Amino acid sequence: MIVRRPMLLAVLASLAAVAPGELGAQPKAKPALDYDFYKSRVEPIFLKKKAGYTRCVVCHSESNNFLKFEPLPSGAKTWTDEQSRKNFETVSKLVNPGEPMVSRLLMHPLAPEGGGDVFYSGGRQFMSVNDPDWKTMAAFVNGATLGGRSKKN
Repeated sequence: MIVRRPMLLAVLASLAAVAPGELGAQPKAKPALDYDFYKSRVEPIFLKKKAGYTRCVVCHSESNNFLKFEPLPSGAKTWTDEQSRKNFETVSKLVNPGEPMVSRLLMHPLAPEGGGDVFYSGGRQFMSVNDPDWKTMAAFVNGATLGGRSKKN
């Protein structure tokens, strides 16, 4: 049987258009975001004062954008558990689980020189992906837990 070049090219093009998983390969499971890791490791980053910067909570508890934290209770240094859970839900919407480099939570506060978003009006909390706090937040996005293992959905 003679296969003509245009037909062969059409078959190859249609195979290339098939989504992964349709040919039997399973897409990689996205990690689950862990509330306990968030509360103990990530949330303190939003309250932390870094030299030369305003704490994230200062702007983001009064903001009218996608990252709006619950206001801190009067005189408190941290959120209540109920507020932390609401903040977790808000933060989770700005994360692509398993993909820190496309998660808004990580890319907006990262300086453009370090690979972050060019268009962001807030402060640049992280100069590079080597910042320990940035790495902690990336671990959260990658499904880290307090026990050291990531959870899969």
